[in-house]
Amino acid sequence: MTLRRAAVLAALMLSAATVVAQKKVVKSQDDLPRFSYPVSGTATELLQSDDATFNVFAAKVKADVDSVLANYEIEDHATLRSLLETRNALQLLAGDEKGALETLAQVRDLEDKPDAKLLAGVRTRAMIQAHADTGKTSGPDFLQAYGKDYYTALSALPWAVVGNRVKEAKSSAQLASEQLYLGSVQAGIEPAVAKTHALSSDLAWGLINLRYAIKVVLPLKDVTVAVLTRDVAANNVPKPDIWESREVTLTAADKLTPVNVAIWDSGSDLALFPGRVYTDPHPKAPAEAHGLAFDLKAFPTTGYLLPLDAAQAKEYPGMRDELKGLSDMELSIDSPEATALKQKFASLKAAEVPAFIESLEFYSIYSHGTHVAGIASRGNPAIRLAAARITFDWHNVPLAPTDELVARSAVATKAYVAWFKAHGIRVVNMSWGGGPHDYEVALEKNGLGKDPAERKALAQKFFKVDHDTLYEAIKSAPEVLFICAAGNADSNSTFNEMIPSGLKLPNLLTVGAVDQAGDEASFTSYGDTVLVDADGYQVESVLPGGAKVRFSGTSMASPNTVNLAAKLLALDPKLTPEQVIHLIVAGATASEDGRRHNINPKASVALLKK
Repeated sequence: MTLRRAAVLAALMLSAATVVAQKKVVKSQDDLPRFSYPVSGTATELLQSDDATFNVFAAKVKADVDSVLANYEIEDHATLRSLLETRNALQLLAGDEKGALETLAQVRDLEDKPDAKLLAGVRTRAMIQAHADTGKTSGPDFLQAYGKDYYTALSALPWAVVGNRVKEAKSSAQLASEQLYLGSVQAGIEPAVAKTHALSSDLAWGLINLRYAIKVVLPLKDVTVAVLTRDVAANNVPKPDIWESREVTLTAADKLTPVNVAIWDSGSDLALFPGRVYTDPHPKAPAEAHGLAFDLKAFPTTGYLLPLDAAQAKEYPGMRDELKGLSDMELSIDSPEATALKQKFASLKAAEVPAFIESLEFYSIYSHGTHVAGIASRGNPAIRLAAARITFDWHNVPLAPTDELVARSAVATKAYVAWFKAHGIRVVNMSWGGGPHDYEVALEKNGLGKDPAERKALAQKFFKVDHDTLYEAIKSAPEVLFICAAGNADSNSTFNEMIPSGLKLPNLLTVGAVDQAGDEASFTSYGDTVLVDADGYQVESVLPGGAKVRFSGTSMASPNTVNLAAKLLALDPKLTPEQVIHLIVAGATASEDGRRHNINPKASVALLKK
């Protein structure tokens, strides 16, 4: 009997091992399968179709999502969450509340950040509970029960942990509308469907989630906003600020050595930094006295700041206010700018959304490099700023990737780094990034590649040029310290093959974002290349022209670390990039869970003085 049981057990174990062995191991996003879904009309028509029509499409998507979850061994939590969240939306659209609750439990188990784990599925569970309590899925009784259950669950959570996400949820809920959702389809999905007559996996998942938002979430908007507003009002005590006590402000009495710092970004308004700008006494074209620039097609150009035409210059003050309004809403500040922005979103028609998205993206890019430069230069009279301007694409349909464009971009990358080396740049800030997925999106929106497999192959070919060129360029400049942003995708930068944040080089430091209390930001990406974290949540700095606005992102965390690196070099110019990285990492304080290593400028300067 014992032998028989042992044999049966061994057979079962062998069977399980065989199943696991047959699963394809996913080591990066490139290992995931791609799917395509033919669309006979427009994406908007499919989104708004009757249940019978939409369910045919939804069933195909669900079958593919389930097949990936069943047949692929995916260790990356962000990827698994994305797949499961799509399954969850499909289950709720189909009325499968039991399955949805099981899926939500899986999502919660995969959340790595404490606030995300606590909040995972709270709203959905309240909605399902309200259905159980009232036997209804709409109407006054259901809405009242939903609001009660949602607030009860939300108010029980520790505000110190979940507060930022609750305020972000309130901001998103206030801006939500069917017209905004339909307009986002016109901006981000229709261009691809018009050319390929199909939806890729990502676009299909996006359409599923938009259907869920319109059908399930949007009818709850008023109650959701009321609950979130009540929770914020009851708990909105500012978190403690750890950064002021860690700040180092240098003065001439510190016997400083000027340190050249390049802001490799969208361009900077250098007029805002008098006495702290690097000047080449003998500039050689195409470079200028304070830096160099390349245009959207990677041709050499001039100007330290993206130029505005007459119409854009007239529109800029209003868009600057809207950027401030977005920031204020995220902090739950009822400013005039926030109020005006909510009114604008409420009045937007679907047809107006694509142009609005492009405009917002353009002015965000226009402002970005100056905001970064302001953070990097704070409290350091010895800094000498240079502008290495990239012209980022702001269009809903980006430039079509071609061999020629990618080759010119590679030439530009080499030119930037060669200029840094030739002009004694000690630190370079890179608050940007990209990966092969960006190429797949651009190819699809331009109708290039006959199917997802061909687009994937083309994307990998183009991306390899970018990756190898940037890697070799940074490697060729061991005397220059490059500091980059981890990314804002709440995912593993290494798994997603992002550059520069996924690169490993001795003179490259990748930075994640935390808030004023040093808690992990909801958006920050992570991975084994992220060695330190810095303030990247609602960081105030200057925009072109001098106005001050708060922005959030790892784009702000990176220059906060550059700020420290430049101060260390101003105090001791003999430091190598490796030594500067060591001082920054050694001075950082680790969180109890080991996920964060928050920089501490005072501690790093103290280590230098030792």
